[in-house]
Amino acid sequence: MSVDHYENFPVASWLCPPALRPAVTAIYWFARTADDLADEGQASPEQRRADLTAYRRDLHSAYSNEPVSPRWAAVFDPLREAIRMHRLPSELLSALLDAFEQDTYNQPFPDRPALLAYCSRSANPVGRLLLHLYGIGQAQALQQSDAICSALQLINFWQDLSRDLPRGRHYVADSDLRQFGLSRAKLSALSDSAAPDAAAQALVRDLVQWAKELMLQGQPLVHTLPGRAGWELRLVVLGGLRILEKIEAMNFHCIAHRPRLTAWDAPALIWRALWMRAQ
Repeated sequence: MSVDHYENFPVASWLCPPALRPAVTAIYWFARTADDLADEGQASPEQRRADLTAYRRDLHSAYSNEPVSPRWAAVFDPLREAIRMHRLPSELLSALLDAFEQDTYNQPFPDRPALLAYCSRSANPVGRLLLHLYGIGQAQALQQSDAICSALQLINFWQDLSRDLPRGRHYVADSDLRQFGLSRAKLSALSDSAAPDAAAQALVRDLVQWAKELMLQGQPLVHTLPGRAGWELRLVVLGGLRILEKIEAMNFHCIAHRPRLTAWDAPALIWRALWMRAQ
């Protein structure tokens, strides 16, 4: 699947069962397009919210089998078919739009619970939608999926500090900043500095450890998913953990430099996936 944006993790890859690829692709483009409405380009926050409201109306139309607007027909026509074939829960897709709308307000997060509440709308629904496609609904599997998806969202935040801070986007909770004697203004200023800052490094070290612990909580799910789905999830989990390793290798100085996965990481990830064992 070709995408216009850099992605760390596989989307509708060859490991996904062919019968599910159209639905996975439809869900991805639904979320990707809504994310762009909330975040890309030069539109005002008010225009972004208006666009997301119109987008939500098309989602309702897709569920009620009514015509959608021509603007996003390429998104909602395949999504409508996925909804019909797989009975996708509407509340999960709607939760994603709630998160994207929240993005347009760019409000700071007071503490980690508030950040995790955001992840419960911005990331966790995707994992639950995928489990739904595989017919998995056990409470433990859902909790593990939430842990993995929240961890991936946090990892993306820490990976993108050097990009988000200059744009005025702050995903580090105020409580974490206070713990390390930092402010949002000070953290933003450090994104222009080549020299590491000890307090910022300590902050990122703590954030990395939090994300790692959350990922490991969810990791047993890779042994629950059947066949190729389990192997793809192994690579997703290991890809996230690999980003954290790269941040550590930078001595946690990712506020000015962005780590990323490359083709050189693939052999190591595949090798680690082969040796993952159930705990």
